[in-house]
This record gives sequence, structure tokens and C-alpha cells, in this order.
Amino acid sequence: MGYRGRDVEVTLLDNGQYLVVACDSCGGIGPKELDVVKVPNYIVGRYTARVALMEVLATGALPRMITATVCNEPRPAGEEMLAGIRDELQVCGLPDLPLAISTEKNITTGQTGLGITVLGVAGESKLRITTSKPGDWIYCLGIPKVGDEVKDDDDPEIVQGKHILSLLAISGIHDIIPVGSQGIRREAELLARTVSGQFKPAPDAPVDINKSGGPATCLIFSCVPGTSLPDFSPTPIMKIGEI
Repeated sequence: MGYRGRDVEVTLLDNGQYLVVACDSCGGIGPKELDVVKVPNYIVGRYTARVALMEVLATGALPRMITATVCNEPRPAGEEMLAGIRDELQVCGLPDLPLAISTEKNITTGQTGLGITVLGVAGESKLRITTSKPGDWIYCLGIPKVGDEVKDDDDPEIVQGKHILSLLAISGIHDIIPVGSQGIRREAELLARTVSGQFKPAPDAPVDINKSGGPATCLIFSCVPGTSLPDFSPTPIMKIGEI
């Protein structure tokens, strides 16, 4: 069963726990001849993994397994992508997360492709889905970037999985939503609708709320007005509106 505006699927297991699943794909981005955007395989692996990981983490679920479907040869493409995936797991505090891998061993490929799936589990009390309320403030953490703008794995303007973990620990914060190709405005509008509200953008928001967020380079979250927030510097945080 999907959740309105969320790129995850959630289903109830027999033991009262919820299974949370998110996936992401990347094609035409990499070092191969026919790739449209040229980046190292390491970046492909790291950013594709972080999208699915952040989607699951943002719901309050704990990732239990990750799969990597590499549509290219095991070496060097597969090894380089997996290095990026494993480094992203390390950043998220999940270095020992089980990883299932498949690579293309029969066909020579001219374009890069990768699919990632993350499976997580959470008790009902831990799920951070549709918890927003009318009157909540909405913030953006990070700067939306896409395509050639996403080439540095340590770009301080891009949100990280560790930021989500910090937000989850703060009382007063409700929904946390990584921003992808739909952009900040669309994600905020969908979020507001979950509580039968409307997104009221701030007239002076210092970020392009219509731009694609690419591979979850930023996130939005709702919170009780006046909630005390930590300093995430050098990653920028800004109020972009309210419900």
C-alpha cells in the first residue's frame, strides 16, 4: 500500500512490524561511451544507494537489507559501483547491512545502469509517515542539484543520511521527505494534502522550490512552529513555507 507522496511501500508483517521498501534506478549516467552524464561508477553507486536508503530512513524504519542490480560487467563497473554503495552504507552507520548483488556477465554494455532496493522494518510507533499537522512549518535541508551538478560525493550542500538520523531524534519534527525529480514544491504540496491542508510557500525562500532534487540532494521536513533545530553547517537549512 503506497503512502500519498512517499516513494516507499509499507506493508504489515505478521508480528506487528511494518516492512518498508524503497528502490531507485540510474541509467545513462556513468563513464561509458553512451552515457549522457559522465561521472565515475563510484558516484553512480553511492548516490543511487543513498536515495533508497534515505527514503527508508526518513520513515523511521531501520534498513535490514539492500540489493544492487548492476546492469554492467562485474569488473571494473560492478566493483566501482559497489565501493560507492558500501561507502554510503558506512556514512549512514550501516556498514554491516546485508548486500545482495547481481551483475551482467553475458552481454557487453555501452551504457551504465544500476538499480537499488532497500528493505527496512519498523514498529507502528516508530513510523514517521503522515504525522504532519495543519500549521506546521516546512523546512528544506540541503540544496537541490541534478545532472552535472552531482559529481562530488562529499558536497557540503547535499543532505546526508546522518542528517535524517539527527532529525528523527528531535521532538516536534513530523514528516521527513527526501526530494527527488518532482522538486521541493511538489513534495511540499503532497505533504500538505496528507492533512487536508495546502502548502503556503514563503515569498522569500532562498532556494528554487521548482527545481528537481536529483538523487535526493535535499529534503523537506515539517515541524511544530518554533521547534529548536540544530546547526547543520555547512549544509544549509531554510524555512520554505508552512501548511
